Amino acid sequence: MVERADSGATSTMKAAALRWAGRWEGNARGRPAWTREWVLAAIAVLTAGLLAFHRAVPNSVGHLGSLLEAFLPWLGLVVVVLLGLALLRRSATALLALLLPVAAWTYLFGGLLLPGAEPGAHDLVVVQHNVSDENTDPAGTARALADAEPDLIALEELVPLALPVYEKTLAADYPYHAVQGTVGLWSKHPLTDARLLDIKPQGIAEAWSRGLGTVVHTPHGEIAAYVAHLPSVRVRASGLASSWRDESAGLLGKAIAAEKLKTVILLGDLNSTVDDRGLAPLTSRMNVAERGFAFSFPAAFPLARIDQVMARSATVGHIRTLPATGSDHLPVAARITWG
Repeated sequence: MVERADSGATSTMKAAALRWAGRWEGNARGRPAWTREWVLAAIAVLTAGLLAFHRAVPNSVGHLGSLLEAFLPWLGLVVVVLLGLALLRRSATALLALLLPVAAWTYLFGGLLLPGAEPGAHDLVVVQHNVSDENTDPAGTARALADAEPDLIALEELVPLALPVYEKTLAADYPYHAVQGTVGLWSKHPLTDARLLDIKPQGIAEAWSRGLGTVVHTPHGEIAAYVAHLPSVRVRASGLASSWRDESAGLLGKAIAAEKLKTVILLGDLNSTVDDRGLAPLTSRMNVAERGFAFSFPAAFPLARIDQVMARSATVGHIRTLPATGSDHLPVAARITWG
């Protein structure tokens, strides 16, 4: 009788152990399955928080907020990975939590995936391109940009040896152009009042001319056009080095705010995405592209759109990239609706 009692007790203990085994899954660290489900859910909630409240991430240390915002759309990949893991684990908790980052990403970027509006009678097609000061085929680059048949072509990193090539190649279709320093604008419509924009940060001692303002006389009225190339940023161990870019963006924003013409367009390599708070002096005053991601840099594997088209008192419709040229940037083209 004693042996039978011991045997029954042993059987009961084994049954209990088997019931718990399904939840613990016997992994090397002894972590229960439900714990891993909550870890996935927590990461999903954190991702949603970063998307919805990215402005709350401080810039005081290493410009971490700007660094996050430069790659903000890519948090969508985190959501995809979490979704795969949640399906693999068959975790209802994680799947429910994933609704939060999906909703946040869709709110921020879902509209960029929609088709653009139909062209309007007063539309302007513009092309923006950092042609690179190391471009070995400026003539081929100019022809590729002209093939898109835009009304305006804005170029940055124009160097003295390449400038005559761009002027000659574009002359037939773009008889009007203005150049200041290393930036220029080519136009099918007359240009007047071309001037240098002083957007040079105080910390830069050498010669530095990267801003241009002019007036475009279109068949439907005058538009102020600005071309700019803001300072580069660097990702370092200490974070994002963007102080010069931010200062230059502030100077450019003041120049645009002082512009007397109602309609303004800005084309340039701004070395930042429109989500980056470093461009707030511009994005707070101007409309950005409503459709399209158009990641433009680096050309070999584009991770972000730092080549921008913005407008005041006008709408920037679908923005897209053009085929690669001899530059480390991809050209971008956009349609501007106004009037």
